[in-house]
Amino acid sequence: MWKAGGAVAAQGGTLDQVIQAAQKAIDNTRSIGIGLSACTIPAVGKANFTIKHGEMEVGIGHHGEPGVSVQAVVPARDMARLMLDKLLPDLPFTRGDKVAVLLSGLGATPLMEQYILYADVADGLREAGLQVAHSFVGNLFTSLEMMGVTLTLMRLDAQLDQCLAAPCDSIGLRQGGQP
Repeated sequence: MWKAGGAVAAQGGTLDQVIQAAQKAIDNTRSIGIGLSACTIPAVGKANFTIKHGEMEVGIGHHGEPGVSVQAVVPARDMARLMLDKLLPDLPFTRGDKVAVLLSGLGATPLMEQYILYADVADGLREAGLQVAHSFVGNLFTSLEMMGVTLTLMRLDAQLDQCLAAPCDSIGLRQGGQP
C-alpha cells in the first residue's frame, strides 16, 4: 500500500490517484503471520500472551495480538504450505496471476531462516501456477523482538507491478536508482 501510493505520488499523481492506488493495493493483498515467541510491549513491560516452546501461533498480529490457532512448530516447508493454504483461496489468487511477495521477519528471526522459508513459499507459488514478479525478504515490518514471520502476497495488475518496480529511498526500503 505504501509503496504503491508513494510511487503514484512520486510520479506526480493527485491525492485521489494516490488514494486509489493505495486502495487497489489493499484490495489485492493478503497477509498472515506466524509467531514463535511473543514480544514485549514497551508501555506494558511484558508480553500480553505467551507461546510455549515447541508451539507456534498462526494468525498473530504485529502489535502483540495472539493468533487464531496454536499448533506444534513444523518445518519451513510445512509452514509455507500452511500460510499459502490460508492466503491463496482468500482473495482468491488464481493460476496465471502475477504476484509480489513480502516475507518479513518479526524482529528476532534470522535472515537466513527467512530466506529458507521464502524458498519454500516460492516453490508453493510455482506449484499453484503463480508468477513471482517482485520479492522482498527481510525485517521490513517487525514486531519488536518477536520470533516469527509474516507472509504477504499482492496480486498485481500493470499499475501495481509498475508501482512496485519504481525506485524508492526510505528508511524501510531502498530500491532502484534515483527516486
